[in-house]
Order: sequence, then structure tokens, then C-alpha cells
Amino acid sequence: MNKYLDLSLEVKKAMESKMPIVALESTIITHGMPYPENLETAEEVEDIIRKEGAIPATIAIIEGRIKIGLNKEELKFLAESKNVLKAGRKDLPVVVAKELSAGTTVSATMFCAYLSGIKIFVTGGIGGVHRGGERTFDISADLQELAKTDVAVVCAGAKAILDLRLTLEYLETYGVPVIGFRTEEFPAFYTRESGLKVDYVANSVEEVARIIKTKWDLGLHGGILIANPIPEEHALDKDYINKIINDAIKEAEELDIKGKEVTPFLLNKISSLTGKKSLMANIELVKNNARLGAKIAIELNKLLEY
Repeated sequence: MNKYLDLSLEVKKAMESKMPIVALESTIITHGMPYPENLETAEEVEDIIRKEGAIPATIAIIEGRIKIGLNKEELKFLAESKNVLKAGRKDLPVVVAKELSAGTTVSATMFCAYLSGIKIFVTGGIGGVHRGGERTFDISADLQELAKTDVAVVCAGAKAILDLRLTLEYLETYGVPVIGFRTEEFPAFYTRESGLKVDYVANSVEEVARIIKTKWDLGLHGGILIANPIPEEHALDKDYINKIINDAIKEAEELDIKGKEVTPFLLNKISSLTGKKSLMANIELVKNNARLGAKIAIELNKLLEY
């Protein structure tokens, strides 16, 4: 085990017992949701995974230590702190060396999950190519991480603030399979539809697990994206949310907000403009992904043991 990692007691016991484990990111706690919804959601998502029969491993950096699994005090610290950083892959050596604390993005969480041997990672939505990315080259590090790191990611598509068509093109170029779980259409985070197709459809968790194992058995390194649409009863109207997203993006451009600050700004603005409808949708889609991720982890664990 890498010397910079600290396993929680729950995760350590799960690894020793060869139980299925599901990685969870922490920027959703530190930068993605307001307090107390962030803490409540983090705890609920972990409980959902346990009830399904797997073990949750929320990943973060606390005082320079990469934590694989957090206790209640650590979750509360991340949820309440105003000074926690947002760390992607490129930030990890600096945050660890300087003994700082940070929530981990999709890219950093994938990398840390891989270091610790965890195969399945659940998030809300991945990052991708930002609108106008063909000019600005504003492309999330999540996509490169998916191209090279052997972790399967369950999500509700890419964040709706992005250019979804270019995001899918990028994933195709770098050989990342996009599997729709019981859907032919790539979900758009708050909505079930985007007008874009996934590469393949899987209709059972057993099928997803076989695809994941086969990919890595073939020596095809890199991740797999499992796109799981938000439940219909919690989805927002496509036209309604797209107008709000466009208004939020316009304001971000006027304020010259760039880089890693763009996504938190847009998510907060969208939540405000929707009267928290978007926040509630975000919470529900993460819970839905946690249920699916736990089931996939259990099935993959059976195949790996076999």
C-alpha cells in the first residue's frame, strides 16, 4: 500500500475480507453542495452503499494524508470548513507535500482509488469539455484520467454545464467506452435526455461487471463510464434547466470566472436560480448512482474472486 494513504478501519477490514468497495469523491462535499446538505448527502450515500452490501470509501486529503474512507468527524470537517482546497490529479503532490487539506475531484479520486486497489467509483457527473472548449481548450482532467486509469465510473452523464457532444467525442478518441445503463441516450445530469447516444447499452449489473472485467483482462487500460440517468421523478425539464444554465454561463463569462472556479460558481448559481430544485436533483441522482455502483461492485467482486 502506498505510504501516503491512510485506510479507514472499515475500508481496511473490507480489503482484508475481500469485500466489494465503492470509492466516492469529496469535492461534492467541499465545493459541490452547501452545508448542511453536503454532510447529509455524504452520510446518506455511504449508508445506501452499505445497505446494498458494499463498503463506501469516501476519498479526501486531510493534513497531507490521502484518506481512503472517512470517519464521521472527518466528513463533518470537510462539510463545514471554508478553507479546504479543490484537488485534481495535478494538485495531489503539492497538497500532500504541504500537508494541506482538500476535497478530491473525479480525476484525483480515480487516481487515489486506483492506488488503493478500488475498482468502482461513484460520482454525480464527470467533468468534460467546457462550452467553447474548441477555442479555449478548457477540458476537464477527468477525461484524461478516464483514458488511462483502471477504474470504472458510475455517473449521471457529464455535468449539463458542459459541451456534451465534444465530451463524448473526446472520450471516443481516447478509447473510453460509454455504457448506458438501460438507456440508449447519454444522460445530461439534471435530465435523462441529451439527444446524444451512448456507445453501448447494458441491461443488468452482471453485464456491466463482465464488460469491466473483460476490458482489463484484455489489457485495455483506462476507465469505463457507466451512464445512469437520474430517476424520472427527480429529473428537471430540459428546456427549463438549459435556459438557466445558459444564463449562469453568461454571468460567469461577464465576471471572467475561469479554471477550477467555473464549475462551483455555475452549480451554486444554478441552484439559486432554480430555488434549489437543481440541488435536490443533484442529491437524488448521486443516491441513484450509489445504489447502482454498489450492485456493480458486488458483481465485479464475484468475478474477480472466481
